[in-house]
Amino acid sequence: MISKKMEQMPFGGLYEIFGQATKLEQQGRQLIHMEIGRPDFVSPQVAVEEAIRALNTGEVHYTAVQGIDALRKAIIEKEKRRHRLDYDFEKEIVVTAGACEALSAVFFTLLNPGDEIIVPGPYFSAYYEQSVLGQFKIVELKMSIDNGWSLDLQKLEDLRTEKTRAILINSPNNPAGYILSREEISIIGDFAKKHNLMVISDECYDEFFYEGESESIATLPGMRESTIVVKSASKSYSMTGWRIGYILGPEKYLKYMNKVHQNFSTCATSFAQYGAAKAYELGDEFIDNMISVFRERRDYFYQRIKDIKGMEVIKPKGAFYIFPKITSFGMSENDFCKLLMEEADVVAVPGSFFGKSGEGHIRLAYCRTMKELETAANNMKRILENI
Repeated sequence: MISKKMEQMPFGGLYEIFGQATKLEQQGRQLIHMEIGRPDFVSPQVAVEEAIRALNTGEVHYTAVQGIDALRKAIIEKEKRRHRLDYDFEKEIVVTAGACEALSAVFFTLLNPGDEIIVPGPYFSAYYEQSVLGQFKIVELKMSIDNGWSLDLQKLEDLRTEKTRAILINSPNNPAGYILSREEISIIGDFAKKHNLMVISDECYDEFFYEGESESIATLPGMRESTIVVKSASKSYSMTGWRIGYILGPEKYLKYMNKVHQNFSTCATSFAQYGAAKAYELGDEFIDNMISVFRERRDYFYQRIKDIKGMEVIKPKGAFYIFPKITSFGMSENDFCKLLMEEADVVAVPGSFFGKSGEGHIRLAYCRTMKELETAANNMKRILENI
């Protein structure tokens, strides 16, 4: 017997595409994987060495549910230095098994079945899947490449109902790469305060901004007490497999999120926490070097995609995705991605995986080497300009 909510859970998605690509590779094809969003850098060596030390010295047992002191202190210090976020390491942070678990803990704490949460699109597909598990409703604030992915306050007002409990923002954005401006986050903050809503701010790409400044809504006047920030080590330190995420926010909410986290995973992996603490204790050189490389990749790949006739694209300001509109080619997103995989050796993701705002788009992750990006662009140009 399967629960009704699990029957609503979509199968496939990104990992189905990855599976199809793997089958082609087993047949001898060499594909360029642009469907998976993960930095291709090696995790910081000091983190690796510390994780090994922790294993060798017996740090293999349960830790404090909210995370070891060293990691929480290191995260808080880094957030204060890099992003002007100031929290108490004892009461206002919970370390989780990745950002997805962090989001689950936030949703289960703040939302009841039937509640609604407004989410600007396009949005990370896990938001919808977690809404099925939590039995709350995602209400998408549809945004468009046609107006530069800009926010419309009136649309926000129109979407609010008596069931609305929160607004979830993701800036820099996965998949479109837009960054909400200070004016836009101020609009969201005013909207939340006016209607007594919580703001959940997914800032997992907080270091990946290439123009201007990526600013947390929690730093705006009057927003700290009604904002929950979710982040992770996955992107900032290229530690996707370590599964270290965290939640920042007021104690009155965090103590309940810690309880949810306790029942989901007990604690984040002990030796991974020790290694991650060393990553957060690093200066800024590792991050700044990685961002410099990704900026160069962004500039190159954006220009190459822009030069392909029929592609409509805006230069992303953050994250590491290109999200072109492909409607002029007269085919569905699935057929377009299938064509790229079979004829151009490029693996992409249909934009509809990311909500209504993503329909008619594809997502390409440019976290590949420059040589791979050049090959991908050449192959795409050759195939697409013959259509």
